[in-house]
Amino acid sequence: MKHQERGRQAPQAQQAHLQADDIYGIFMQSAALMCVFYGPTHVFKFVNPPYQALVGDRPLLGKHIAEAMPELAGQPIFDLLDRVYRTGEPFHAPEMLVRLDHVNSGDSLGENYYNFVYQALRDPSGQITGILVFAYEVTAQVQARQREQQLNRVLEEQVRQRTRETEEARQEAVREREHLERVFMQAPGAICILEGPLLVYRLVNPTYQQIFPGRTLLDKPLLEALPELTQSQVPEILARVYRTGETYVNAELPLLLARHEGDAPDQMYFSFTYQARRNGLGEVDGVLVFAHEVTEQARGRQAAEDSARQLRMVTDALPVLIGYLDQQETYRFANKAYESWFPLKSGELLGRRVTDVVGEQAYGKVKEYLHRALAGERVDFEATMPYREGFTRHIRTSYVPDERDGEVLGCYTLVTDVTAQVEAHRKLQESDQRNQSLARELQESNGSLVESNAKLGRLNDQLRHINADLDNFIYAASHDLRNPILNIEGLLGVLEENLASAGQGTKDTHRVMGMLRGAVGRFKQTIGQLAEVTKLQKESAEVVRPAELAPIISGLELDLAFDIQRSGARIEVEEPGCPNFPLSEKNLRSIVYNLLSNAIKYRSPERPPHIRLGCRRDRDIWTLSVRDNL
Repeated sequence: MKHQERGRQAPQAQQAHLQADDIYGIFMQSAALMCVFYGPTHVFKFVNPPYQALVGDRPLLGKHIAEAMPELAGQPIFDLLDRVYRTGEPFHAPEMLVRLDHVNSGDSLGENYYNFVYQALRDPSGQITGILVFAYEVTAQVQARQREQQLNRVLEEQVRQRTRETEEARQEAVREREHLERVFMQAPGAICILEGPLLVYRLVNPTYQQIFPGRTLLDKPLLEALPELTQSQVPEILARVYRTGETYVNAELPLLLARHEGDAPDQMYFSFTYQARRNGLGEVDGVLVFAHEVTEQARGRQAAEDSARQLRMVTDALPVLIGYLDQQETYRFANKAYESWFPLKSGELLGRRVTDVVGEQAYGKVKEYLHRALAGERVDFEATMPYREGFTRHIRTSYVPDERDGEVLGCYTLVTDVTAQVEAHRKLQESDQRNQSLARELQESNGSLVESNAKLGRLNDQLRHINADLDNFIYAASHDLRNPILNIEGLLGVLEENLASAGQGTKDTHRVMGMLRGAVGRFKQTIGQLAEVTKLQKESAEVVRPAELAPIISGLELDLAFDIQRSGARIEVEEPGCPNFPLSEKNLRSIVYNLLSNAIKYRSPERPPHIRLGCRRDRDIWTLSVRDNL
């Protein structure tokens, strides 16, 4: 029985021996730069001729890389090797600059670029024992081809020399090849060998097979094993590598492939290197494939890019200026609304400082608020901004700090144009002042009834014209503002849905969205009440429904919240003697708003205002009083 078992095992051992020879030949004949480091200090245990050619005849085997190549100090190589050895994660670097003393002169370092892969090696227990390095130079394709031809001639000569080595050296080489085979099969990267013009799978390591767990690959031609590749560019690329011997590298190539036999193909992404394999005569007889599946990374990046595009589309549609400033007060984001205020495209604002965009005079108005926001404080304010000659805007602004892990990286800026509301309020105040002036004139002209009546008639005409102008202005303003604020309300809904579906909502984002929704609601209420002002004359003869004073005061405290906070005002409502006031809600609200806002606006600079609001009724007379501590 034992003789029979040994008889069965002998072909398997012979096959493993041949495979080990094949792998060793690949490593030693490859035009790529390959070596094996062992231990945490990265001792050279295997170096193929192209790698050795980097430093000429300088001895490498048995030496730490820091000892063998001291000129690498200060370059990223040592840190990258430490990281791969520590974490076990492979590292791929495209076109990295490496400075080496190629001629060992001691005073001249070359500047060459390389693509390379670092992969951790593990023993049978899974412990990391070293690092496999696969690299090639891409300084110039023509020079690379010339060097490859020269290296092939050197390799051929070295192969002929090795055939004359002693039996002891041959046995050592056998052990070395067997070890390299284990390294090849244990490599965490996906590796395979495609042989001949039909590109037959001759070797597939476990990592490569795991990409296609339900499919048989070994000993099958590529297009028989994976027929869905027929319509891709992969067969053409492999044929070119096989024909020319030139290395091919690609990152995140999309391919339609099925992991299991009979499954519908799904789009997968790969970063890979195709390297020609050569026989002992230097002829290309196959292709060596190093591949990394990057499907999840590619899809994640695409999802992030799609989310960013959607967010940009929504913010660009809003009439509010939305931006982001870093700690250097430099724009890192600006939506399209900026283009209607400044003679720059939104993309041209990026990288510019605030003062360069808004001007020194306007910057002086917001500098203090901006510094507070970048220090971590949420800031809301209103200001009149002289951006440039002939272009001044009244703005309502919120600065929201961007704080992450206790560090303020910058702040979000939301700027709303309230010029129309401010101008409307100013016109209302001017109209009120004119009405008061006209009333005084009526009192002074009481001596002559005829003259008073005539003047009264003229004044009434003036009032009618003023009221008509004011009605037209308020109607136009409320009509023009209604559609934009409805659009803002709709776009806010779209923005909130997109942020929720993309999973990008943060605490600051929800807080900003809540603030915007509240502002839009109060804005809509104000617009509705402005539109109703035009009906004041028509409603003078109608029955007035008494208004409730308490909810009006509560709403006005919200509208004046910024002024109350800034001034430190305290509003005290005395026990109302008339909870229902015989006046329409909009008229009562307008009266109370003007009384409260004036009490805050014309406060004493020496102390915070203390405002007392009360109401009393004496038979058919209702009295509304507002007192402060001036």
